[in-house]
Amino acid sequence: MLTKKSSPLALFWEGCLEEDITKSKRPVRCTAEQPTCLRWPRTGARLVVHFARLHVSICSFRTSTTVLPVSSMLEMLTRSRTLMGRFTIAAKHHISIAEIYESELVDIEKAIAHYEQAADYYKGEESNSSANKCLLKVGAYCAQLEQYQKAIEIYEQVGANTMDNPLLKYSAKEYFFKASLCHFIVDELNAKIAVEKYEEMFPAFSDSRECKLLKKLLEAHEEQNSEAFTEAVKEFDSISRLDQWHTTLLLRIKKTIQGDEGDLK
Repeated sequence: MLTKKSSPLALFWEGCLEEDITKSKRPVRCTAEQPTCLRWPRTGARLVVHFARLHVSICSFRTSTTVLPVSSMLEMLTRSRTLMGRFTIAAKHHISIAEIYESELVDIEKAIAHYEQAADYYKGEESNSSANKCLLKVGAYCAQLEQYQKAIEIYEQVGANTMDNPLLKYSAKEYFFKASLCHFIVDELNAKIAVEKYEEMFPAFSDSRECKLLKKLLEAHEEQNSEAFTEAVKEFDSISRLDQWHTTLLLRIKKTIQGDEGDLK
């Protein structure tokens, strides 16, 4: 039974059990002596070897962090899923693996790769909303890793996908705002051109607080006025709280102002 403190790895295994326990003439017992093995899987013969190996790997991981089962989890699980045409389930497993890389193994590059693979599978199943969620994770990490062009492409893509959706169009301004910040870090002129393009693509963006903030920041940056830059950020933050991601990018932009100390206080 899972608890509130269950790790992504435990959740991953629990999901496997819930999805694949079926009638079988060939039960498989895990050789790792762990309490979790009391609930060993009974799967169809076609997948039985995959899941036996997977379960042993996971139990080993719980007792020794030097044994990393993630690559074998990917190989055994997603290959079986895709061969059987179950791309949505394969996508979910890629997300689970990405979360393990995020929180337990702290390997963001590999987490990005798995989120991208999940997005591709979701697109293949026309689950665009789920695909966008994965892409947004990729975009956020790419910006943090200073892979700005890739982040821009993702935010523009998701923004364009959502601006025509009556239920999601109000989120488009946030994605165009994030893309503009990435542009801003690369080049001030790029940011100006991008803001104009987004206003033309999505007229509602022009009246948004995000767009107005961008214009104030562009003006302050052009004048090399760090105080005006900081005041514009503070005014926005007093109404709409900026998270750590936005703060990090704004600090990077502010540091490009000559003589600035690089804080938003």
